[in-house]
Amino acid sequence: MVEKPILKIEGLRKKFGNGCECCLENPKSFKENRCPECGTVWGCKDISFEVYPGEILGVVGESGSGKSTMMKCLYFDQEVDGGEGKIHNYESLNIFSESSQKRRYIRNNLMGMVYQNPLLGLRLDYTSIGNIAEKLIAAGDRNVSRMTERGKELLTHVEIPLNRMKELPKNFSGGMQQRVQISKALANNPPILLLDEVTTGLDLSVQAKVLDLIKTIQRDLGVAMIVVSHDLGVIRMLADRTIVMLQGEIIEEGLTDQILDDPQHYYTQQLVHSLL
Repeated sequence: MVEKPILKIEGLRKKFGNGCECCLENPKSFKENRCPECGTVWGCKDISFEVYPGEILGVVGESGSGKSTMMKCLYFDQEVDGGEGKIHNYESLNIFSESSQKRRYIRNNLMGMVYQNPLLGLRLDYTSIGNIAEKLIAAGDRNVSRMTERGKELLTHVEIPLNRMKELPKNFSGGMQQRVQISKALANNPPILLLDEVTTGLDLSVQAKVLDLIKTIQRDLGVAMIVVSHDLGVIRMLADRTIVMLQGEIIEEGLTDQILDDPQHYYTQQLVHSLL
């Protein structure tokens, strides 16, 4: 039996500008991400990919390639301009055309997001366990004792001392803030986790702890993940498969070892060789 993808994205488009006849018909007709006719910037040009249960999909590309724009579209932080998204066992034919109420359900129950900047994913004036409780409440939980136990379980899982669970995240180091953000994203056992440059700016030793945590979550919980990183070492360690983005397009995709050891596209070759 062939396994079905947990997430399937087809033809995802996101533009910044009104567009014109030239680019709206086929945004891939020009190489750059800026339309030469009207100046509209295309963050995503008909992007399609699949993620399977328990898999980590890596996303690499230079700054401005569309990686973070794609992630924001997937988590409904930005409206899309076209395309379809389907989540296995969720009745919607296209998550991007859902009502705001159903989008909130997807955000709170089917997906978790960990941002590069913890300020976007955490309320720094809430306690650590309060941040987790907020996510649980958003999904409809009102049982205080159950939320407390779930919060303790998650903070223990990400190695935050329970004697600091009522401390504000603003008092934590960057690495601890990221771990609290991960615990919040996992609060409602989502089948899909989105991680956008989560190790950027962290010390190497802290990076290693966060990466170990991500691998542990994959192994123990079987969560499917999309991991965006400009660091190919991070992608090699985490990702089963990898897609390479340039100017809002996917230019190469395949098994991670295959992409990094035998890149086919000239840009991927430059990307890999620049780190050798």
